[in-house]
Amino acid sequence: MNLARAMYLALRSLMRNKVRTALTMLGIVIGISSVIAMVAMGQGASTMIQDQISTMGRNILMVFPGAASSAGYSFGGGTSTTLTSEDAVAAAELPSIRAVAPIVRARAQLIAGGQNWNPQTLNGTTPSFVDVRDWDVEEGSFFTDADVVSSAKVCVIGRTIADNLFPGSSSLQQTIRMKNMPFKVLGVLAKKGTSAMGQDQDDVVLAPWTTVKKTLQGSAFNNVDQLLVSAQSDVTAASNDLTGLIRQRHRLAERDEADFRILTMNEMATAATQTSQVMTLLLAVIASISLLVGGIGIMNIMLVSVVERTREIGLRMAVGARGKDILMQFLLEATALSVAAGVIGMVLGVSAAWVISNTLHWPTLISPSSIGIAFAFSCAVGVFFGFYPAMRAARMDPIEALRYE
Repeated sequence: MNLARAMYLALRSLMRNKVRTALTMLGIVIGISSVIAMVAMGQGASTMIQDQISTMGRNILMVFPGAASSAGYSFGGGTSTTLTSEDAVAAAELPSIRAVAPIVRARAQLIAGGQNWNPQTLNGTTPSFVDVRDWDVEEGSFFTDADVVSSAKVCVIGRTIADNLFPGSSSLQQTIRMKNMPFKVLGVLAKKGTSAMGQDQDDVVLAPWTTVKKTLQGSAFNNVDQLLVSAQSDVTAASNDLTGLIRQRHRLAERDEADFRILTMNEMATAATQTSQVMTLLLAVIASISLLVGGIGIMNIMLVSVVERTREIGLRMAVGARGKDILMQFLLEATALSVAAGVIGMVLGVSAAWVISNTLHWPTLISPSSIGIAFAFSCAVGVFFGFYPAMRAARMDPIEALRYE
């Protein structure tokens, strides 16, 4: 018996019991569609995280001061005052560094006319900030180095603040009061969206760091809260150069613990990606359980089919069918079940991912490899769980099969 004939007989046998065949396929259909939809959600989330991290800028390094301590009690990372504006100037001279921007953080309520707003981010910095963050000024202009030197009361705001403080009008050359001090708005930054940490990047006010330090913090010291650094190309080389420079400037011996720490965006991206991959794998494994259940269902139905068709098997063997012909017939029936279920599952899985993306606005990414793997796995399930019933049918004694009632 050739393959085409065996396939015809297998399909004809399956069509005799349409409802039972459909119910048997249901487990595989649910399993394949679940795997495809879950993997699409996981990969979509991973891509979204990567895109959000990329909005932070290219080849970014963040330098934080170390932990302050008193009487053996540590106050946590970033509480010491070890970083200075001179560190930023020196770091900018390194050949592996493209740009450096010092950051001084503050908090203040914004008041403009009859509107007020509490920004998520209020930072003092320098004009190099836009180079480090690859952030364009959409309207107006950024403040200059002369503004930093003179501690000018000027600022640049994000789109969220512009829309809330100056609805329906231009914010350029308008005045914002912070701690009862007037700041002139020079420009509005281009929209960035939400960061990887869920923060609205457009809810930001930027001013000269000297102004923030003296006016909003009331401090005359030149220490800064953070350094934002953009590497030329090799982030690792830039991190090593930066570490050596700051240790030298802070007069730290080789055995001394660093009074600062450097975090790269690559580290954040790797951590986020690994977390997303673990969640994707977990979702895929959970969804794959239904494939196992579907496979057991195929084995169960095929065993029932072997028992029901015992006399038919005996008759086929009596007229010349060999064991391998019987094996092929039943194995093809199991494979046809799983293949048909796999095709239906792929269609439903892709449709489910599309519905999730458009109704729940959850990012999804359907890759051909995930569809191919899921389909191949469904075929393997049919072959694996169909082999035992097929082998049992092929090894029947034709005389005993013909006597079966």
